[in-house]
Amino acid sequence: MHRYVERWYRRYMQADGLVSFSVKVRESDLYIFAEKDLKEQAEARLIRERKNLEAYIRYDPRFLVSLAPIVLSPFAPPICRRMSWAAQEAGVGPMAAVAGAINEAVAEELLPLSSELIIENGGDLLVASSQERVVAIYAGEESPFSFKVGIKLPGGKIWGVATSSGKVGPSLSFGRADAVVVVATSAALADAWATSLANRVRTRSDVTSALRLARRISSLQGVVVVFEDLLGVEGNIQLEKLI
Repeated sequence: MHRYVERWYRRYMQADGLVSFSVKVRESDLYIFAEKDLKEQAEARLIRERKNLEAYIRYDPRFLVSLAPIVLSPFAPPICRRMSWAAQEAGVGPMAAVAGAINEAVAEELLPLSSELIIENGGDLLVASSQERVVAIYAGEESPFSFKVGIKLPGGKIWGVATSSGKVGPSLSFGRADAVVVVATSAALADAWATSLANRVRTRSDVTSALRLARRISSLQGVVVVFEDLLGVEGNIQLEKLI
């Protein structure tokens, strides 16, 4: 599990008409918007998923450290199977999908109680809303695009939005991109592909090749790559100027 990093960006998060609350269990720190306070239900589901994940890691320590997909035991819990599926699709280790997979599991618990739901987990999002929502891009303090460009998410679907960076945050990346943002209908898949694509972006010329690869991945809605003063976009997504 990753070390805790202060979620200072939450001061800027807004969702009109929804109630916000935090749920923290050891390294897991979720910030949730819903139609009512569902902290108790969210915390119970988070604890359960963490226990299942930690138990499986004790059984197979490779699950925690592998940087490539691994074969699971037949009795692996659903959270691990979800992570493993996303990792297989993106060609990364299963922990690359942990934030997105946890977001999906908690959403399964809360959506029957609140049809409007936003879950943020270390910068990775699950958004379920009947109305259009805009997610701001953050690519570091020096980036000319941070908090100035956002991604419009159409209402009526469940979206996963994940960001990986070779320069910002504690997550492991072999690339040097300021940010690679992936939008998909699966939060776990968005999480895994954000890591996979970010690993490929080490120079400016890699931006084009990463976007070319993203174009061939039918399970992704869209990808944004930020590298210094360069911003590239691929897929069926719409950007919005925020400032």
